This record gives sequence, structure tokens and C-alpha cells, in this order.
Amino acid sequence: MRQKVASHNIANINTPAYKRSYVAFEEELRVALGLGNRMGLRKTHPGHLGTDQSLAGIGPRVEKDQSPSMRADGNNVDIDGEMAELAMNTLMYSAAASRLNSKLGMLRYVINEGRR
Repeated sequence: MRQKVASHNIANINTPAYKRSYVAFEEELRVALGLGNRMGLRKTHPGHLGTDQSLAGIGPRVEKDQSPSMRADGNNVDIDGEMAELAMNTLMYSAAASRLNSKLGMLRYVINEGRR
């Protein structure tokens, strides 16, 4: 989703009065996990069930950046910022895919060793 939003911003870099969009997800997740605000449910006993139900409604949302423009046409897209966002997203995706591949490799190893 971030890739798509950044690409859309880059495609509209010369559109007058265009306001860039961004994906808001981390803050919602932080609040849902209880890291953003300390109010919420907490496990007080090891036998209690987790609070995973609170994560069901969490998802990314696309928002408009209403910050003022440095350009005369009112467009607030910064090509360098968008390219950095694309690069960061690519790196994070690659890291997540690599981590998943290593976990799957460990599972394959355990499964194959169990058959011998």
C-alpha cells in the first residue's frame, strides 16, 4: 500500500494544488498494543487470555498531508522524500521477506529431520 501511495504522489508531482498522501498505520498499532497510551487492558495473571481481539480492527489508512507547500502552485510533494519513502519501504519488505524465508527454512529443516 505504501508503494502505491508513494507512486501516486510521484505521478502527481506536477499537478497544481495536489496534496501528498501517506499511509498511517504505526500510531494506530502502537495505541492498540498499549504502547502509545498506558490505558487499556493488561494481563495481570499468566492464565489470562490475551487481548488480540483489539487488533482485529486495526489497518492502514491513507491520509492527505495538509502541510503548507513550498511551491507557488500549492503542490506539497517532495520528490526526494517520496524516493526515500520508496527506498525505505523496499528495504523493510526485503528484511521481512528474508526473515520469513529463514523461519520457513528452519521449519523445513525440523520437518525433514523428524522423518529420518
